[in-house]
Amino acid sequence: MVRKDLVGRGISDARVLAAMASVPREHFVPQDLRHLAYADQPLPIGCEQTISQPYIVALMTEEAHLTRHSNVLEVGTGTGYHTAVVASIARHVWSVERIATLSHDAGIRLEEIGVENVTLLIGDGAQGHLATAPFDAIIVAAAAPNSPDPLLDQLAIGGRLVIPVGDRAIQTLYSIERTADGLVNHTAGSCRFVPLVSPQAFQG
Repeated sequence: MVRKDLVGRGISDARVLAAMASVPREHFVPQDLRHLAYADQPLPIGCEQTISQPYIVALMTEEAHLTRHSNVLEVGTGTGYHTAVVASIARHVWSVERIATLSHDAGIRLEEIGVENVTLLIGDGAQGHLATAPFDAIIVAAAAPNSPDPLLDQLAIGGRLVIPVGDRAIQTLYSIERTADGLVNHTAGSCRFVPLVSPQAFQG
């Protein structure tokens, strides 16, 4: 997976590649789909949600420009796979999930593989988490029509918001950097995500 689907498609950050190689993806997919755990495709995880394909996970993580000092907000915990990848690089991850069952199960999986630098939260991730802001990176694993203002406001100077922006059918992956002079947009190609359900994004 790392050599063919990640390096072969342009992922070059050594920390991201090491994280993708070390986190056991099969631990985070439904039992009946474990034979597809390392296929480069999204997989259903229940509750009308998906686990993103490995390439997209790696691309979003690389676009976040993480270091071992990074404090990160993740919007959309899902199964906890992307959470574990980010946590293996960053200082701490606050991960917000609106579906309590998914958050609970993700917590069990993360504990089972010894991930400790994660705080799981239940709520509207588009509102961010003001109590621990600002963040060095914010990674949003759901599509929004625009970048939610609360997330932009909670970015540290030099931080990046990585988010799929578009309609419900197709989006563009944006990496939005906060500089001392304002916001700078970078794009990283097209993608497809489930919608971010929030007054700040899509309604249901």
